[in-house]
Amino acid sequence: MIDISFTYADLEYFLLILVRISCFVYAAPFFSMSNVPRRVRIGFSIFLSYLLYNAIDHNEVVYSSLLGYAVIVAKEALTGFVIGWGAQICSSVTTFAGSIADMEIGLSMVSLIDPATRQQATFTGVFYQYMFTLFMILSGLYQYLLRALVDTFTLIPINGAVFKTEALLSSVLMFLADYIVIGFRIILPIFCAMIFLNCVLGVLAKVSPQLNMFAVGIQLKVLVGLGILFLSMRMLPALSDNVFAQMKRMIVSFVEGMI
Repeated sequence: MIDISFTYADLEYFLLILVRISCFVYAAPFFSMSNVPRRVRIGFSIFLSYLLYNAIDHNEVVYSSLLGYAVIVAKEALTGFVIGWGAQICSSVTTFAGSIADMEIGLSMVSLIDPATRQQATFTGVFYQYMFTLFMILSGLYQYLLRALVDTFTLIPINGAVFKTEALLSSVLMFLADYIVIGFRIILPIFCAMIFLNCVLGVLAKVSPQLNMFAVGIQLKVLVGLGILFLSMRMLPALSDNVFAQMKRMIVSFVEGMI
């Protein structure tokens, strides 16, 4: 016979675990994609919370009133959200790189509905995002994200988060300093090719003014840009490793800022 009896304290502790995990799933890349059904995300959060509830050591949660328990719930929600958001902002580099590439190629007016976020996105941005998501699955980074979440319950026990605003702010500022650098590394071949093509078109416009360089330039930019995009596919695995290393560093720095 299955015994499913539990105490009120056990239910409170399980709900606190569920709050941290559900907020992480809501914010983390790959898990927070809008094309993932909500029932799947809810079921996954409950199932993982149940496994962790039976695996981690339980510490006593002390509070004096309902407001005190609400503060603990808010702390756990913020802890899970910050860890997931630290990984999510790193994956947003691909969208930034794609928007710059489309502006150089001439496809910036082509907007798509990104099924992952259900927002307006450029053609190359959606392409880069799905390629990096594919590399995330192939490299097993989603497993690293789950292991990092599980380890936070050892490093940051329930009701044990101490938010060090200076450390968290310095981590965000350090990432923002590298944000543009990482984005331009992704589109560097396209950016250099477009600069060279603009120089060639400028020379041709002076040599033969009778040619309509505007009409010719648009077609050449699209052709050259898509060609360079195809040829630079071999660089994406190395670039994805750079983004994933940055993602791991952000998660570690955010966790250290809450210990």
